[in-house]
Amino acid sequence: MNNDWTALTVTTSTEAIEAVSNILMEAGAEGIQIKDAADFKKATIDAHGTWFDPTTIPHLASGAQVIGYFDPAISLIEQRDHIASQVKELKQFGLDPGAATVTLTDVRQADWANVWKQYYHPLRVSRFLTIVPKWEHYTPEQNGEIVLTLDPGMAFGTGTHPTTQLMLGLLESVVRGGETMIDVGTGSGILAIAAERLGVSRILATDVDDVAVKNAQSNIELNPVSHITVKANDLLQGITMSADLIVANILAEVLVPLIPQVQERLKPRGHFLLSGIIADKAALITQTLQANGFTIAQRRETGGWVALDAVIQEEDD
Repeated sequence: MNNDWTALTVTTSTEAIEAVSNILMEAGAEGIQIKDAADFKKATIDAHGTWFDPTTIPHLASGAQVIGYFDPAISLIEQRDHIASQVKELKQFGLDPGAATVTLTDVRQADWANVWKQYYHPLRVSRFLTIVPKWEHYTPEQNGEIVLTLDPGMAFGTGTHPTTQLMLGLLESVVRGGETMIDVGTGSGILAIAAERLGVSRILATDVDDVAVKNAQSNIELNPVSHITVKANDLLQGITMSADLIVANILAEVLVPLIPQVQERLKPRGHFLLSGIIADKAALITQTLQANGFTIAQRRETGGWVALDAVIQEEDD
């Protein structure tokens, strides 16, 4: 395997991160790294009990960078302008593209890995859940603490993003044990892994991206879980399984077409957990949920991101 990569960096806004990530993956990126100034807002970090001082780590002062890693055999000179145009067009979908600048650099995989480790440390994300990178030794500090081991590799979802932390908190609040669950857009697999550790008995995790599917499977193998099936799939199309829980931490614009698919797959008294929602898009998602027979049981917000717990509206007797 080639140990060198071409890095294509898009400077954008926090709210456009997931959309830009999708653009780069569709262009052939074999992995994604995200640098988001929002992750280093002290109030947000402190609220989740992180164990490092963000002021000691170099980071963006504002906005975000999405870095796609490409095989150097792929010529990106021609694609660069096209990618920049696609990012600028995000404005048509209500997303702020930010600077929308695109730069290319060569980077050794080993150098990338070492830089990434500076940003990734054990992180207590909720009352019971702690995310630990596979290269660090960690001893739980209290009874009942659940350690989720992850290797960010070169794909999505390290658990440091506010949307992931919001979703983990919602999962912790609704899981009672023995449920079935569908994780739509699993990314690193973190929600599926956490769900089984919390007591969910059977999980189907899907992602439209093959790289994410492989990364999720690798992370599953790092944890004491055995009831998660991962496969490539587009939202809930073709899925026949019914579930007590359906979770989706994906771009708000992708949640809109997903929502009408959920009711048929969600069991009575089930929960539909959603995030990836920038605050400005929360009204759109709430309206779409209500139009499809859902009511909002919980709403959580941090760092400008929103997560929702939706349940099917029960008809009056």
